[in-house]
Amino acid sequence: MSNINEDVGKVLGQYSKDIHKEIGNTLSNIGPEDLREASIYLTEAGGKMLRPALTVLVCEAVGGTFSSCIKAAAAIELIHTFSLIHDDIMDKDDMRRGKPSVHKVWGEPVAILAGDTLFSKAYELVINSKNEIDSSNPEECLNRVNRTLSTVADACVKICEGQAQDMGFEGNFDVSEEEYMEMIFKKTAALIAAATESGAIMGGANEKIVSNMYDYGKLIGLAFQIQDDYLDLVSDEDSLGKPVGSDIAEGKMTIIVVNALNRANPEDKRRILEILKMGNESGNCDQVYVDEAISLFEKYGSIQYAQNIALANVKEAKQLLEILPESEAKHTLSLVADFVLYRQN
Repeated sequence: MSNINEDVGKVLGQYSKDIHKEIGNTLSNIGPEDLREASIYLTEAGGKMLRPALTVLVCEAVGGTFSSCIKAAAAIELIHTFSLIHDDIMDKDDMRRGKPSVHKVWGEPVAILAGDTLFSKAYELVINSKNEIDSSNPEECLNRVNRTLSTVADACVKICEGQAQDMGFEGNFDVSEEEYMEMIFKKTAALIAAATESGAIMGGANEKIVSNMYDYGKLIGLAFQIQDDYLDLVSDEDSLGKPVGSDIAEGKMTIIVVNALNRANPEDKRRILEILKMGNESGNCDQVYVDEAISLFEKYGSIQYAQNIALANVKEAKQLLEILPESEAKHTLSLVADFVLYRQN
Protein backbone atom coordinates (compact mmCIF):
# COMPACT_ATOMS: atom_id res chain seq x y z
CA MET A 1 0.00 0.00 0.00
CA SER A 2 2.94 2.30 0.64
CA ASN A 3 3.83 2.03 -3.06
CA ILE A 4 0.44 3.48 -4.02
CA ASN A 5 0.99 6.44 -1.71
CA GLU A 6 4.52 6.95 -3.06
CA ASP A 7 3.50 6.61 -6.73
CA VAL A 8 0.55 8.96 -6.44
CA GLY A 9 2.61 11.35 -4.34
CA LYS A 10 5.19 11.58 -7.12
CA VAL A 11 2.52 12.35 -9.72
CA LEU A 12 0.88 14.98 -7.54
CA GLY A 13 4.26 16.53 -6.89
CA GLN A 14 5.08 16.54 -10.59
CA TYR A 15 1.90 18.42 -11.52
CA SER A 16 1.86 20.69 -8.48
CA LYS A 17 4.92 22.65 -9.66
CA ASP A 18 3.19 23.82 -12.84
CA ILE A 19 -0.12 24.38 -11.06
CA HIS A 20 1.62 26.47 -8.38
CA LYS A 21 3.30 28.51 -11.11
CA GLU A 22 -0.01 29.15 -12.87
CA ILE A 23 -1.66 30.17 -9.59
CA GLY A 24 1.27 32.40 -8.69
CA ASN A 25 1.08 34.21 -12.03
CA THR A 26 -2.66 34.70 -11.63
CA LEU A 27 -2.48 36.09 -8.10
CA SER A 28 0.69 38.18 -8.47
CA ASN A 29 -1.10 41.34 -9.62
CA ILE A 30 -3.61 41.52 -6.74
CA GLY A 31 -3.48 44.65 -4.60
CA PRO A 32 -3.21 45.86 -1.90
CA GLU A 33 -0.37 43.80 -0.51
CA ASP A 34 -2.20 42.32 2.47
CA LEU A 35 -4.98 41.03 0.23
CA ARG A 36 -2.43 39.52 -2.17
CA GLU A 37 -0.55 37.82 0.66
CA ALA A 38 -3.74 36.52 2.24
CA SER A 39 -4.92 35.17 -1.13
CA ILE A 40 -1.62 33.40 -1.86
CA TYR A 41 -1.05 32.15 1.70
CA LEU A 42 -2.91 28.82 1.65
CA THR A 43 -1.89 27.98 -1.93
CA GLU A 44 1.71 27.88 -0.68
CA ALA A 45 0.98 26.04 2.57
CA GLY A 46 1.17 22.53 1.14
CA GLY A 47 -1.87 20.39 0.34
CA LYS A 48 -2.05 17.39 -1.96
CA MET A 49 -3.19 19.29 -5.09
CA LEU A 50 -5.35 16.23 -5.79
CA ARG A 51 -8.20 18.03 -7.53
CA PRO A 52 -6.18 19.96 -10.14
CA ALA A 53 -4.01 16.91 -10.77
CA LEU A 54 -7.18 14.94 -11.57
CA THR A 55 -8.19 17.60 -14.10
CA VAL A 56 -4.85 17.24 -15.87
CA LEU A 57 -4.81 13.44 -15.69
CA VAL A 58 -8.30 13.11 -17.16
CA CYS A 59 -7.52 15.62 -19.89
CA GLU A 60 -4.41 13.66 -20.88
CA ALA A 61 -6.26 10.33 -20.58
CA VAL A 62 -8.88 11.44 -23.14
CA GLY A 63 -6.22 12.66 -25.57
CA GLY A 64 -5.98 16.32 -24.57
CA THR A 65 -2.85 18.31 -23.84
CA PHE A 66 -1.44 19.63 -20.58
CA SER A 67 -1.49 23.22 -21.81
CA SER A 68 -5.18 23.09 -22.72
CA CYS A 69 -6.26 22.23 -19.16
CA ILE A 70 -3.67 23.80 -16.84
CA LYS A 71 -5.71 26.97 -16.30
CA ALA A 72 -8.88 24.99 -15.59
CA ALA A 73 -6.88 22.81 -13.17
CA ALA A 74 -5.55 25.88 -11.37
CA ALA A 75 -9.09 27.28 -11.22
CA ILE A 76 -10.30 24.12 -9.48
CA GLU A 77 -7.56 24.52 -6.85
CA LEU A 78 -8.50 28.17 -6.29
CA ILE A 79 -12.14 27.20 -5.76
CA HIS A 80 -11.03 24.56 -3.25
CA THR A 81 -8.82 27.08 -1.41
CA PHE A 82 -11.58 29.69 -1.38
CA SER A 83 -13.90 27.16 0.27
CA LEU A 84 -11.29 26.30 2.91
CA ILE A 85 -10.77 29.95 3.87
CA HIS A 86 -14.50 30.54 4.30
CA ASP A 87 -15.01 27.18 6.07
CA ASP A 88 -12.33 28.06 8.62
CA ILE A 89 -14.07 31.35 9.35
CA MET A 90 -17.48 29.71 9.79
CA ASP A 91 -16.12 26.79 11.83
CA LYS A 92 -13.80 29.05 13.86
CA ASP A 93 -10.85 26.78 13.03
CA ASP A 94 -7.54 28.38 13.96
CA MET A 95 -5.22 26.05 11.98
CA ARG A 96 -5.09 24.84 8.39
CA ARG A 97 -2.35 22.68 6.86
CA GLY A 98 -0.24 23.10 9.96
CA LYS A 99 -0.33 26.89 9.83
CA PRO A 100 -2.58 29.54 11.37
CA SER A 101 -5.76 29.99 9.31
CA VAL A 102 -6.00 33.00 7.01
CA HIS A 103 -8.46 34.77 9.30
CA LYS A 104 -6.12 34.30 12.28
CA VAL A 105 -3.29 36.05 10.43
CA TRP A 106 -5.14 38.85 8.60
CA GLY A 107 -8.51 39.01 10.38
CA GLU A 108 -11.93 37.94 9.14
CA PRO A 109 -12.65 40.87 6.79
CA VAL A 110 -9.45 40.37 4.77
CA ALA A 111 -9.91 36.59 4.86
CA ILE A 112 -13.40 36.93 3.39
CA LEU A 113 -12.05 39.20 0.66
CA ALA A 114 -9.20 36.76 -0.03
CA GLY A 115 -11.71 33.94 -0.51
CA ASP A 116 -13.83 36.12 -2.78
CA THR A 117 -10.73 37.06 -4.79
CA LEU A 118 -9.76 33.42 -5.31
CA PHE A 119 -13.33 32.63 -6.34
CA SER A 120 -13.28 35.40 -8.96
CA LYS A 121 -9.78 34.57 -10.20
CA ALA A 122 -10.87 30.97 -10.79
CA TYR A 123 -13.44 32.12 -13.34
CA GLU A 124 -10.89 34.43 -14.94
CA LEU A 125 -8.54 31.46 -15.38
CA VAL A 126 -11.17 29.33 -17.11
CA ILE A 127 -12.10 32.16 -19.47
CA ASN A 128 -8.44 32.74 -20.36
CA SER A 129 -7.94 29.05 -21.11
CA LYS A 130 -9.62 29.57 -24.49
CA ASN A 131 -6.24 30.69 -25.81
CA GLU A 132 -4.57 27.43 -24.78
CA ILE A 133 -7.02 24.81 -26.07
CA ASP A 134 -5.52 22.50 -28.66
CA SER A 135 -8.15 23.07 -31.37
CA SER A 136 -8.22 25.04 -34.59
CA ASN A 137 -11.99 25.55 -34.29
CA PRO A 138 -12.80 28.78 -32.39
CA GLU A 139 -16.40 27.69 -31.85
CA GLU A 140 -15.25 24.42 -30.32
CA CYS A 141 -12.83 26.28 -28.04
CA LEU A 142 -15.61 28.58 -26.84
CA ASN A 143 -17.92 25.62 -26.27
CA ARG A 144 -15.36 23.87 -24.07
CA VAL A 145 -14.75 27.02 -22.04
CA ASN A 146 -18.47 27.66 -21.57
CA ARG A 147 -19.13 24.08 -20.49
CA THR A 148 -16.23 24.17 -18.03
CA LEU A 149 -17.48 27.47 -16.60
CA SER A 150 -20.89 25.89 -16.14
CA THR A 151 -19.33 22.87 -14.44
CA VAL A 152 -17.32 25.03 -12.04
CA ALA A 153 -20.31 27.27 -11.28
CA ASP A 154 -22.51 24.27 -10.49
CA ALA A 155 -19.85 22.87 -8.15
CA CYS A 156 -19.58 26.21 -6.33
CA VAL A 157 -23.33 26.27 -5.69
CA LYS A 158 -23.21 22.69 -4.42
CA ILE A 159 -20.28 23.47 -2.09
CA CYS A 160 -22.32 26.27 -0.50
CA GLU A 161 -25.39 24.05 -0.23
CA GLY A 162 -23.32 21.27 1.33
CA GLN A 163 -21.76 23.62 3.86
CA ALA A 164 -25.22 24.93 4.79
CA GLN A 165 -26.49 21.36 5.21
CA ASP A 166 -23.48 20.46 7.36
CA MET A 167 -24.08 23.48 9.58
CA GLY A 168 -27.73 22.42 9.84
CA PHE A 169 -26.64 18.99 11.09
CA GLU A 170 -24.91 20.52 14.12
CA GLY A 171 -26.77 19.33 17.19
CA ASN A 172 -29.22 17.42 14.99
CA PHE A 173 -28.84 13.68 15.61
CA ASP A 174 -31.80 12.63 13.47
CA VAL A 175 -29.95 12.69 10.13
CA SER A 176 -30.74 9.96 7.61
CA GLU A 177 -28.06 8.19 5.59
CA GLU A 178 -29.53 9.69 2.43
CA GLU A 179 -29.25 13.21 3.88
CA TYR A 180 -25.69 12.61 5.03
CA MET A 181 -24.61 11.24 1.63
CA GLU A 182 -26.19 14.23 -0.12
CA MET A 183 -24.29 16.58 2.18
CA ILE A 184 -20.88 15.00 1.61
CA PHE A 185 -21.53 14.84 -2.13
CA LYS A 186 -22.19 18.56 -2.25
CA LYS A 187 -19.53 19.63 0.25
CA THR A 188 -16.68 17.36 -0.89
CA ALA A 189 -17.40 15.19 -3.91
CA ALA A 190 -18.99 17.81 -6.18
CA LEU A 191 -15.73 19.71 -6.69
CA ILE A 192 -13.78 16.51 -7.34
CA ALA A 193 -16.43 15.54 -9.90
CA ALA A 194 -16.12 19.02 -11.44
CA ALA A 195 -12.34 18.56 -11.62
CA THR A 196 -12.59 15.29 -13.53
CA GLU A 197 -15.45 16.47 -15.74
CA SER A 198 -13.56 19.67 -16.59
CA GLY A 199 -10.54 17.64 -17.63
CA ALA A 200 -12.65 15.55 -19.98
CA ILE A 201 -14.34 18.62 -21.47
CA MET A 202 -11.11 20.54 -21.99
CA GLY A 203 -9.58 17.43 -23.55
CA GLY A 204 -12.36 17.24 -26.14
CA ALA A 205 -13.91 13.95 -24.97
CA ASN A 206 -17.27 12.73 -26.22
CA GLU A 207 -20.40 12.92 -24.05
CA LYS A 208 -20.21 9.35 -22.76
CA ILE A 209 -16.64 9.78 -21.58
CA VAL A 210 -17.43 13.17 -20.01
CA SER A 211 -20.30 11.53 -18.10
CA ASN A 212 -18.11 8.63 -16.98
CA MET A 213 -15.39 10.97 -15.78
CA TYR A 214 -17.89 13.04 -13.78
CA ASP A 215 -19.17 9.86 -12.11
CA TYR A 216 -15.60 8.66 -11.48
CA GLY A 217 -14.86 11.94 -9.66
CA LYS A 218 -18.12 11.79 -7.72
CA LEU A 219 -17.47 8.24 -6.53
CA ILE A 220 -13.89 8.80 -5.40
CA GLY A 221 -15.01 12.07 -3.79
CA LEU A 222 -17.63 10.26 -1.72
CA ALA A 223 -15.11 7.54 -0.88
CA PHE A 224 -12.62 10.24 0.17
CA GLN A 225 -14.99 11.69 2.77
CA ILE A 226 -16.23 8.31 4.01
CA GLN A 227 -12.62 7.21 4.37
CA ASP A 228 -12.04 10.33 6.48
CA ASP A 229 -14.87 9.18 8.77
CA TYR A 230 -13.29 5.72 8.91
CA LEU A 231 -9.71 6.90 9.51
CA ASP A 232 -10.88 9.13 12.36
CA LEU A 233 -11.62 5.96 14.32
CA VAL A 234 -9.03 3.41 13.16
CA SER A 235 -5.83 5.42 12.63
CA ASP A 236 -3.32 6.65 15.18
CA GLU A 237 -2.87 10.23 16.31
CA ASP A 238 0.47 10.66 14.54
CA SER A 239 -1.00 9.68 11.16
CA LEU A 240 -4.15 11.75 11.60
CA GLY A 241 -2.46 14.83 13.01
CA LYS A 242 -5.28 15.03 15.57
CA PRO A 243 -6.68 12.83 18.36
CA VAL A 244 -8.37 9.57 17.33
CA GLY A 245 -12.14 9.90 17.46
CA SER A 246 -12.11 13.69 17.27
CA ASP A 247 -15.37 13.65 15.28
CA ILE A 248 -17.08 11.87 18.16
CA ALA A 249 -15.43 14.14 20.73
CA GLU A 250 -16.93 17.14 18.91
CA GLY A 251 -20.35 15.52 18.50
CA LYS A 252 -20.20 15.41 14.71
CA MET A 253 -22.44 13.28 12.50
CA THR A 254 -20.62 10.81 10.24
CA ILE A 255 -21.79 7.88 8.13
CA ILE A 256 -20.62 5.63 10.98
CA VAL A 257 -22.72 7.48 13.56
CA VAL A 258 -25.77 7.52 11.30
CA ASN A 259 -25.50 3.78 10.69
CA ALA A 260 -24.97 2.95 14.37
CA LEU A 261 -27.97 5.01 15.44
CA ASN A 262 -30.09 3.16 12.86
CA ARG A 263 -28.91 -0.30 14.04
CA ALA A 264 -28.55 0.11 17.80
CA ASN A 265 -31.02 -1.16 20.34
CA PRO A 266 -32.83 1.56 22.33
CA GLU A 267 -30.39 1.44 25.27
CA ASP A 268 -27.25 1.65 23.12
CA LYS A 269 -28.80 4.31 20.90
CA ARG A 270 -29.55 6.41 23.97
CA ARG A 271 -25.94 6.04 25.16
CA ILE A 272 -24.49 7.00 21.76
CA LEU A 273 -26.70 10.09 21.71
CA GLU A 274 -25.60 11.02 25.25
CA ILE A 275 -21.94 10.90 24.21
CA LEU A 276 -22.55 12.88 21.02
CA LYS A 277 -24.48 15.53 22.93
CA MET A 278 -21.65 15.81 25.45
CA GLY A 279 -19.25 16.45 22.59
CA ASN A 280 -21.56 18.88 20.87
CA GLU A 281 -22.08 20.92 24.04
CA SER A 282 -18.47 20.91 25.27
CA GLY A 283 -16.68 20.81 21.93
CA ASN A 284 -14.43 17.99 23.18
CA CYS A 285 -15.72 15.22 25.43
CA ASP A 286 -13.31 12.96 27.36
CA GLN A 287 -11.47 10.13 25.59
CA VAL A 288 -13.10 7.51 27.81
CA TYR A 289 -16.48 8.40 26.29
CA VAL A 290 -15.01 8.44 22.77
CA ASP A 291 -13.67 4.91 23.34
CA GLU A 292 -17.06 3.79 24.62
CA ALA A 293 -18.75 5.12 21.49
CA ILE A 294 -16.18 3.38 19.26
CA SER A 295 -16.92 0.09 21.04
CA LEU A 296 -20.61 0.55 20.32
CA PHE A 297 -19.90 1.32 16.66
CA GLU A 298 -17.84 -1.89 16.47
CA LYS A 299 -20.64 -3.83 18.14
CA TYR A 300 -23.04 -2.92 15.33
CA GLY A 301 -20.52 -3.23 12.50
CA SER A 302 -20.86 0.44 11.60
CA ILE A 303 -17.13 1.10 11.15
CA GLN A 304 -16.83 -1.78 8.69
CA TYR A 305 -20.04 -0.62 7.01
CA ALA A 306 -18.43 2.71 6.19
CA GLN A 307 -15.29 1.01 4.88
CA ASN A 308 -17.40 -1.27 2.67
CA ILE A 309 -19.14 1.74 1.08
CA ALA A 310 -15.79 3.38 0.34
CA LEU A 311 -14.46 0.14 -1.15
CA ALA A 312 -17.53 -0.28 -3.35
CA ASN A 313 -17.33 3.32 -4.59
CA VAL A 314 -13.66 2.95 -5.53
CA LYS A 315 -14.33 -0.34 -7.32
CA GLU A 316 -17.12 1.25 -9.36
CA ALA A 317 -14.99 4.32 -10.09
CA LYS A 318 -12.19 2.13 -11.50
CA GLN A 319 -14.69 0.30 -13.70
CA LEU A 320 -15.75 3.63 -15.22
CA LEU A 321 -12.17 4.11 -16.41
CA GLU A 322 -12.47 1.12 -18.74
CA ILE A 323 -13.99 3.40 -21.39
CA LEU A 324 -10.62 5.16 -21.75
CA PRO A 325 -7.83 4.00 -24.08
CA GLU A 326 -4.76 2.54 -22.37
CA SER A 327 -2.29 5.19 -21.25
CA GLU A 328 -0.08 6.18 -18.35
CA ALA A 329 -2.68 8.78 -17.34
CA LYS A 330 -5.42 6.12 -17.20
CA HIS A 331 -3.21 3.90 -15.05
CA THR A 332 -2.55 6.80 -12.69
CA LEU A 333 -6.28 7.57 -12.40
CA SER A 334 -6.75 3.99 -11.23
CA LEU A 335 -3.95 4.45 -8.70
CA VAL A 336 -5.56 7.67 -7.45
CA ALA A 337 -8.80 5.76 -6.77
CA ASP A 338 -6.83 3.28 -4.65
CA PHE A 339 -4.93 6.14 -2.99
CA VAL A 340 -8.25 7.51 -1.69
CA LEU A 341 -8.59 4.30 0.33
CA TYR A 342 -5.01 3.66 1.37
CA ARG A 343 -3.87 7.16 2.31
CA GLN A 344 -3.11 7.64 5.99
CA ASN A 345 -4.61 11.14 6.42
